Amino acid sequence: MEAANCSLQVKRPLLDPRFEGYKLSLEPLPCYQLELDAAVAEVKLRDDQYTLEHMHAFGMYNYLHCDAWYQDSVYYIDSLGRIMNLTVMLDTALGKPREVFRLPTDLAAYDNRLCASIHFTSPTWVTLSDGTGRLYIIGTGDRGNSASEKWEIMFNEELGNPFIIIHSISLLTAEEHSVAILLLRIEKEELEMKGSGFFVSLEWITVSKNEDNKKYEIAKHHVLRGKSVPHYAAIEPNGNGLMIVSYKSFKFIQVDQDLEESMDESISEKTKEPLYYWQQTEDDLMVTVRLPENTTKEDIQIQFLPDSINIMLKDIQILEGKLYSSIDHESSTWIIKENESLEISLIKKNEGLTWPELVIGDKQGELIRDPAQCAMIAERLIHLTSEELNPNPDKEKPPCNAQELEECDIFFEESSSLCRFDGNTLKTTHVVNLGSNQYLFSVVVDPKEMPCFCLRHDVDALLWQPHCSQQEDMWEHMATFNALGYVQASKRDKKFFACAPDHSYAALCECLRRVFIYRQPTPMSTVLYNRKEGRHVGQVAKQQVANLETNDPILGFQATNERLFVLTTKNLFLIKVNTEN
Repeated sequence: MEAANCSLQVKRPLLDPRFEGYKLSLEPLPCYQLELDAAVAEVKLRDDQYTLEHMHAFGMYNYLHCDAWYQDSVYYIDSLGRIMNLTVMLDTALGKPREVFRLPTDLAAYDNRLCASIHFTSPTWVTLSDGTGRLYIIGTGDRGNSASEKWEIMFNEELGNPFIIIHSISLLTAEEHSVAILLLRIEKEELEMKGSGFFVSLEWITVSKNEDNKKYEIAKHHVLRGKSVPHYAAIEPNGNGLMIVSYKSFKFIQVDQDLEESMDESISEKTKEPLYYWQQTEDDLMVTVRLPENTTKEDIQIQFLPDSINIMLKDIQILEGKLYSSIDHESSTWIIKENESLEISLIKKNEGLTWPELVIGDKQGELIRDPAQCAMIAERLIHLTSEELNPNPDKEKPPCNAQELEECDIFFEESSSLCRFDGNTLKTTHVVNLGSNQYLFSVVVDPKEMPCFCLRHDVDALLWQPHCSQQEDMWEHMATFNALGYVQASKRDKKFFACAPDHSYAALCECLRRVFIYRQPTPMSTVLYNRKEGRHVGQVAKQQVANLETNDPILGFQATNERLFVLTTKNLFLIKVNTEN
């Protein structure tokens, strides 16, 4: 089945074309600070983790985890291997974070490890990675009730190289219980010569326990491979599919012997020497073919025609087909050189025409470029990439300059796509080309559903909720944050981006100290008047800034309907955003 090209349907009533901007409010926000007993288990990038993908996946990792099933309950993992929880009922009576679980492994003993990651699968299940390559599935009991909460390891297995957990779901039928987990690894491809040599691996693992089994075991293991870290990846609540937003596309690969054999074949094909080499000037082309030893002139037959060529060696056809352009076939010649190679000289009919290929559709040859020619072409095109403004443009030198764009208008990832993969066929069923709809962040609005993702549409930021049950209209436009796409682009030091599950506000956190809060427009208690347009302003959107009293870098950030939680190495800050309740 071919993947259907889809689009995201914007709900016009959720857009505000008359939005005027955010008014800076100097109202102080109540801020509470808790000192941690032990530092957060931060893992710095190693020297061999130098790519942009490592930075996206691990360098910008959010060390603070929000339990979407229980509002205002956050978790972090400290340097002693303890999972610490803070559940807030009343801001003015904050207790110390409490230990709910301790990792069995001594993390300090591992040199090659990633940050430990945790995902809240259901109200009673948690998936956990210690960052060394070991996966835990933990039954927690009812986390909302301290009397019945008891964290107990139900599955524990070594899965190879270190990974982080991106998403997990719990599936319960009459016969069995299973947990599906999505893991992310960045691995080195030893034989890959292009780019950085790293690839991104997404692993979809299903761990099940049925009535016959006494324990949980891996039932399914699928692997997707891509070249970029996905912005968003989540398993559908029914376990039937997977959705990914990424810059470069992902493909399923089979983890078996056939794959290894096919990879060996493709590698040998890649490393196979070209059948012929060719180079060109403005007047002619030179083709060189390597010959077997002891080849004589009698073994070679070459036929030149105005538009085609045919080369035979001992009655075996080496090269035959239509040439890219016409040649002077009567002036074309060939010769056997001393180094056992055949050299063919072809004279171009159309002098000055550059040929992109020798024989149309033939991939067996390799073009050898002349350095002097490359330099000449570069010189001809240099005006297109000039950083100097051209005040007197003419036809030869158009006024193309990078500074004409504002920085916040530039998108580096213009080919991002949203794909849905079917869990049974492992094929792509739906594709949305996101174009310049830059990915901003994701948020769990309803823990029973997939996380929402927020995209930039023109200057606004639009929140989308996936619905896997609706095949026709799979993504619903839930809310709009006016002008936030434009505002966030101007924040150079931004590190984390989030919004309240009830979309009452969005918040942006910098690497150090500052948190910006953007509230949805609300009715005014006093009358405001717009002098320019001569009308009353009924509602206003506020921007607020919170400055944290710390010099430590911010490691984690989470937003709930009531509060913002900010984690540094040694402190946990609470900012009370919704002060009316």
